[in-house]
This record gives sequence, C-alpha cells and structure tokens, in this order.
Amino acid sequence: MEFILEDISEDEVARRRGVYTPLTDTVRDLVDAVIRTEVPEDDLEDARRRIADVVADLRSRQMDGPFGVRHTRENTGMAWGNAVIGVRNALAPPLDVVHVADGVRSEFTLGAAYEGPPGRVHGGVCAMVLDHVLGNAASTEGPCYTGTLTVRFLRPTPLGALVAQAEVTERNGRKRIVRGTLSDADGVTCEAEGVFIVPRSAAEAPSVRWSAG
Repeated sequence: MEFILEDISEDEVARRRGVYTPLTDTVRDLVDAVIRTEVPEDDLEDARRRIADVVADLRSRQMDGPFGVRHTRENTGMAWGNAVIGVRNALAPPLDVVHVADGVRSEFTLGAAYEGPPGRVHGGVCAMVLDHVLGNAASTEGPCYTGTLTVRFLRPTPLGALVAQAEVTERNGRKRIVRGTLSDADGVTCEAEGVFIVPRSAAEAPSVRWSAG
C-alpha cells in the first residue's frame, strides 16, 4: 500500500473538506432522487442532458486513477475516495468513525441507495460497513489488512439511522482479532468478527486518523 504525503496544514485540509463536502452531498442527494423520482420521461431526458454537461465540466481536469491513500504531516488521513468514509465519494454513506474508550463507534444513516430487501439494508453493505469499522479499530496502532471477516445476520437491518461499533479483543503477533456490531434503535441487527493482519511493512507506514470528518 502506498501512502501519499500531502504537505498541507490542518487549516488547508479543513478548507478542502469544506469545498468538496457540499458537492458530494449534492451528488449523493442526486443518487437518492434518481432512485425515487416519478417525473415524466421527457423531464428525465432533460435532466440527463444537464447532468452530462456537469460531468463533462468536472472531467475537463482530473487526476489519473483513484484518489489514493493520503495523509498530512500532522497524521490526518485523507481517504477521500474511500467507499465508506470518502469525502469525495457520493457512494459512501459516509461514516465518521470516532475513537471511544473501548474501541471505535460511528453513527450514520443509510438511505435508498443501500437497499437490498424492501426497506432493508443490503447484506453486502452491512458487511462492508462492519469490515471498515472493525478495520478502523484494528488500525489504531498502525495499518492492518482484513484477513477474514465473519458476519452473522441476526435480523434484517432497516434503512435509516444506525450505529456501528468495534473493539480489538485479542492481539497475537501480527494478528488483531476484532469484534463489532451494527445496530438500529431496537438493538443489534448483525455482528462480525474479523482477523486483521499487520503487514510486515507497517513500520514504514504512518499511523493516521481516518474519518469522514
């Protein structure tokens, strides 16, 4: 994994976040609107043309490849293309993962874009969220890779407000055993256990704070 150093201040990180977050939020709202709209077909074609014009404008100047894994000298991570916490990724919920006394926790909302069964979150999305949160807990002391992830679905997870949390329960050499849960207002909907591996190259990688906020 290549970590890219961006030699910028924390104020500049905040400024860039303030620029991109409203744009990403609007695109996220667009995704939701496309799923649920019932406007006439002629209006859809007009909307498509206008959106295509915006896409062309944004593509007039862009980076090659993905955003990458970036960090500052102050150890602030900027995984802004990430599928779960990406500030510039409208497909990300996004999660803002915070560190708590016994691990990590995130409160977030999943809307229509994450539906599997009617009114319920797609099981693969539940697994993705848990993988990220467990990995975040495992990476508190440095980067880790997912070795295995076992998810147990206790009941369907409804769309809407959710909470994910995780903690490291065991350390064994380069292995981190992590357990976590996904919950709604009525309690746990699914739980997961993961084995995360600290890469041999971890000593060369920065220990950074990854979140959407």
